[in-house]
Amino acid sequence: MSCGNPHETDCGEVLDHLYEYLDNEMDEGDCAKLRQHFEECSPCLEKYGLEQAIKALIKRSCGCDSAPTDLRGKVLARIDSIRSAQRADTPLAAAAEAAPQERVTQE
Repeated sequence: MSCGNPHETDCGEVLDHLYEYLDNEMDEGDCAKLRQHFEECSPCLEKYGLEQAIKALIKRSCGCDSAPTDLRGKVLARIDSIRSAQRADTPLAAAAEAAPQERVTQE
């Protein structure tokens, strides 16, 4: 999507980061670039407005639903499992697990 006019920030880049912008997950400098682009580019502004409206509608319609307890437990267990595996993959973690007593006595 593009209005055909040149912009400092390309339309494709703006649309690639639209949800980050909508979710307030961007730093202020990047947000400023997108706001500037929206001021210059009506097709991107229209897309932003549409996505913002859809997000608000979903929030109103599904905002009070919560995940089932067993699903929440499974997701949290999986996250813990992945974190543990990542810690075990690091050389420092492997050394710490191999000799935990040495670490305590050296301190």
